[in-house]
This record gives sequence, structure tokens and C-alpha cells, in this order.
Amino acid sequence: MMSHQSATATVRRHAAPRNHDHHTNGRDCVQAHGDHRGRHQPHEHQEANHQATSLNRTAIMATLHCLTGCTIGEVLGMAIGTALGWSNWPTVGLAVALAFLFGYAMTLYPLRRAGIAWRTALGLAFASDTLSMTTMELVDNAIMVMIPGAMDAGVPDPLFWGSLVLSLLLAGAAAFPVNRWLIARGKGHALVHG
Repeated sequence: MMSHQSATATVRRHAAPRNHDHHTNGRDCVQAHGDHRGRHQPHEHQEANHQATSLNRTAIMATLHCLTGCTIGEVLGMAIGTALGWSNWPTVGLAVALAFLFGYAMTLYPLRRAGIAWRTALGLAFASDTLSMTTMELVDNAIMVMIPGAMDAGVPDPLFWGSLVLSLLLAGAAAFPVNRWLIARGKGHALVHG
């Protein structure tokens, strides 16, 4: 009986430290390697960064796409109106009309080449470009009208071209958050890419 009690005490004495070591080792393991949630946080953070970068890249491309069409229309409209000696508002009206025409055409052309029907292509062009181009045109023309002498400067005048470049750059900067917001919600150029 004595030997049985002493054997039990010996087992308990050896078991207790092992049990204590198990908890300590478990804590050490969590501290050294992190718990299950901790290991996935950097991965989730990287995924969020990747999505934000991808969204920004798509929004930049959409903005440049719209800006190119608007620039072609604006330059033609401003140049034609200025060369013909028109007043500010008819010149602005022509520039805006041509900007929308070229902006939509730049979206329609690849859609039609991809075999998309006219009705569907027109719907996609209007849905993807209208808000972005409207933002650009409001900002661009407001700046051109506000810069003293810009609308009255002739086509060969550096003031005309400098004002136009500045206004288009600021218009593009204003349209970027609009495009980003639309694309993040599956609208705008997200429809065309889809």
C-alpha cells in the first residue's frame, strides 16, 4: 500500500510540471507564432491593399479614357469657336457637344468592334461615361471662363493653350474620385469592363 501511494505521488509530482509546461508551451506557441486570427490579418490587409490598388488603377484608366475624348472635343470646339470669333457661350456649347461626342465615340468603338449590338453599346457608353464627362466639362469650362482673357485669346496665343491644359488637368483630377466611386459600386466603367 505504501508503495502504491508513493508511486501515485511520484506520478502526480511528475504530471504537475508536465501540465504546467503544457500551458506555458501553449502560451509560448501563441506568442511566437500568433493565434489563428493573427496569421490571417496580414493576408487580409494585403488583399484589401490589392483591391484598392486595382480600383485606383481602373479609375485612373477610366479617367484618362474620358479625358482623352473630352480633350479632343474641347480643343476642337475651343479652336473652332475662337477662330470663328464666336462669343464665349457658343464656343463653350460647341466644345461641350464635341467633348461628349468624342468621349462616347471612344467607348463605342471598342464595344462595336467586340461585336456588341448598337443599342447595348450605346447604353453602356452612356452609363459608363456620362457622369465622368459631365464632371470634367463643368470643371474645365468653369476654369476656362474664370481665367481672364483665356476665352478671348486666339488659337496661336499661349494663354489659350496654357489655360486649356490647366483646365483639362484639373477636370481630370475632379473626375477621378467620381470614376472611383462609380467603379467601386459596379457602375461607370465597371460596366464596360464587365
